[in-house]
Amino acid sequence: MSGAAPGGREGVIPMLGRMIFYTGAESSALREAVFGVMLLVSHADPGPVIQERYAGLQALKNLSPDLRNALHSSRVDLSGIPEAELEERVVEALRQSARILATKSPADAATFPDAVEAICHQVAEADGQVGEAEQAVIGRIRAALAG
Repeated sequence: MSGAAPGGREGVIPMLGRMIFYTGAESSALREAVFGVMLLVSHADPGPVIQERYAGLQALKNLSPDLRNALHSSRVDLSGIPEAELEERVVEALRQSARILATKSPADAATFPDAVEAICHQVAEADGQVGEAEQAVIGRIRAALAG
């Protein structure tokens, strides 16, 4: 059962005594948004890929446990997306994710922008410095999250 959430159903996560169901499309948007920002920041100023990946995964602690469970319900593959289209796709996934969370989990919706920005900063700082290109990408991500 690869990628299944606890209990065997993708996208079903316990939250404060109740279950939140994220459809396959909703789970996919959440994964594209979160893992996509890691990729955008990492690609902005190429550095030590392994350190950046590790920093991004460690930074997931900024998200709620419920949201982390949804992200890990299956894999996301952004490798086939041309670099020119990647940012547009991730920005749209961020906006979609904000709408999904506002409907399904207002508590996560309230903390999502700050958590995503923290993830971006941790990836950018993985090599000990934040470059101008990384700052610019983080600024565009912040703007997308603001609406």
